[in-house]
Order: sequence, then C-alpha cells, then structure tokens
Amino acid sequence: MRAECQCGDLTADVAAAAEQVVACHCRACQRRSGSPFGVIAYFEAADVTLHGIAREFTRTGTSGKAFTASFCPRCGTTVWVRSDGKPDAIGIPAGAFADPSFPAPVRSVWEETRHHWVAIPGAIAHFPQGRT
Repeated sequence: MRAECQCGDLTADVAAAAEQVVACHCRACQRRSGSPFGVIAYFEAADVTLHGIAREFTRTGTSGKAFTASFCPRCGTTVWVRSDGKPDAIGIPAGAFADPSFPAPVRSVWEETRHHWVAIPGAIAHFPQGRT
C-alpha cells in the first residue's frame, strides 16, 4: 500500500496490514487533521518505507510522551506520525491512503471532546480519554 501527500512529494510504502486503526477526537488531532477527529493506522516500523523530506512538529501528549507529526513542506499533508508511546511503530493517517476500503478503527479515544454530531459506527471500544 502507498500513502502520500496531496502533491506526491512525501510517500510511505507499507508492506503489511495495520496493527491497529484508531480514531482520536482529542483537540490536538482535530487541529492536526483539520477535521473533527483523526484516524491513524499503526504499522510495525520495519514494514514501512518513508520517502521524501518531511517537516516535523512535536507536541507533548497528556501522557507526557512526545507525539511527532511529519508533514510535507510543500502541501502541508501529514503523512506519518511517531509516538514515544509506540516506539516501534509508525502511524499513518488513514486518509493518506485515499482508499475507501481501508479498515475501520478498532477503537475511538478522547470521546469527551468528540463533536456531538460525530458517531463512530461498529462494535468498537470507546474511551472518554486515551486508552489506559
């Protein structure tokens, strides 16, 4: 599978299925994605090949761990993320694959800041804050 930014300068090739797909409604993901929630698929780092030169923005999550978003300096699309909470994984926003058949999230976190009109369907785990 290939994920890419809008202009195609930044790509990620993935050689295996996602370990997990997570919908996050925290305010930081809302701002990062420009939408009411973010959906990130996490893959083993060894299964991901990154291409292009990304700019990075690192923030500290409520856990106290760093979360780094890597985005295209030309078009601004986030193509991959890394978290100190998942040091052996690379997260890729599901939308970067532009594949309507992409797997649905297995959990929905930070629902206490979920927009009231958003509903994540399916029998998945729901958490008011991050998963503990």
